Amino acid sequence: MAARRNRRGRRRNRGRFGALYKLLSAVLILAAIVLGCVVFFRVNTVEVVGDSPYTAEEIIAVSGVEQGDNLFALNKYQISSRIYTQLPYIDTVNFVRRYPDTLVIHVTAGTPAAWFESGGSCWLVDSRGKILESGDESLVSGRAQLLGLEPVNPTVGNTITVREEEQTRLERLTAFLSAIQARQMTGSLTSFIDLTADYELRFGYGDNLTVLFPMNGDFTQSTYYLQQTLWTMDERGIPRNGTLDLTYGDSEAHLLPERWLPDGAADVEETQEPGIVEPTQAPDPENTTAQGESDETDTTHAE
Repeated sequence: MAARRNRRGRRRNRGRFGALYKLLSAVLILAAIVLGCVVFFRVNTVEVVGDSPYTAEEIIAVSGVEQGDNLFALNKYQISSRIYTQLPYIDTVNFVRRYPDTLVIHVTAGTPAAWFESGGSCWLVDSRGKILESGDESLVSGRAQLLGLEPVNPTVGNTITVREEEQTRLERLTAFLSAIQARQMTGSLTSFIDLTADYELRFGYGDNLTVLFPMNGDFTQSTYYLQQTLWTMDERGIPRNGTLDLTYGDSEAHLLPERWLPDGAADVEETQEPGIVEPTQAPDPENTTAQGESDETDTTHAE
């Protein structure tokens, strides 16, 4: 009986020591991996890829990444934030680790979309509402002025902030600008984007046309419908003059002979039967998005 108990005791001890041995082995392997990452995966090269108005040297300097930094210890959010705010024309920032010692920074440039006046200066913004630059009227010549918003303490590199009662208008503005940019129509925004009305958004498009959108509508759909209507007008030889009212829904567009302008110089008055344009189907332009080269990226942009 004693011998049997001894054998059972030895088996239990072997089991306990075996489990302890496996645990210690796992800890040692993990420590070796961590040590290898710390010792061997250090930044030797930083590359910048993408179009922007800044040089690679400027972007790397602002990023704060230096040779010898550990690839795994880099705080990509902080690096992105520095690049995004200190270099205003940067729209997005992506990172790619190329082992064993290279960090690739992918950037895209922001596109000016509109401007507003504040404190005697003109402030240029992109489609996300990020302030790109400030200056005099020569900076914003030919671009659409934002009306109906009063930004608070504008700062280059930051997004527009407004009073609480104007927050909904700001959200509708950025949704509108993003939809316009996705359709590659930003370049045709001219004169003004008027947000003073509660139920419709008015903007200049091209040289002689004002367009009306429902303020609370789906701007992705509205911009698509605008494209179809303009395509139909061009096909039929209808000049792009007057006021194009797209607040009636998807079934029809009303083209008014008088052009609405925010200063009231040509208010919309239906003194005659408005023309009705029924859009025919035109191909919807494909929207392509550039893809990064790595499965490990971090993107920063204005929210």
